[in-house]
Amino acid sequence: MKIKRKRHSPLRKKARRGFRGYPVATIAFYGPDDTKATKVAVGIVSREDADPDVLERWFSETEDLRYSARIGEEILRFIQGHGAKSVAMADRIIGCPHEEGIDYPEGEVCPRCPIWAGRDRWTGDFIH
Repeated sequence: MKIKRKRHSPLRKKARRGFRGYPVATIAFYGPDDTKATKVAVGIVSREDADPDVLERWFSETEDLRYSARIGEEILRFIQGHGAKSVAMADRIIGCPHEEGIDYPEGEVCPRCPIWAGRDRWTGDFIH
């Protein structure tokens, strides 16, 4: 019997290569909970300690963007188009897809995504 290896996405492969210089593409997935990414934000950072020069977002209410081949291809084209040498990507959904001050008032918890209230976005643990 032949064992099939799980195929890794081209984005994950690029991220696993580590830092290869600037510009760096940063990829972050967001969702109403920790099981489905409905938003992905990709920034291009040209130098250390700088804000992204360019930021692009993709949205979907129907599919998990972490597994969308179409969105993955669009992200790859975006990254290549901006000459990114490195890719940094979180290994999980890191928060709510709604933006504080735009989708809900500053300093408040998103009323549509209560799972993220009081959670550390990097570990998923509760902060209290």
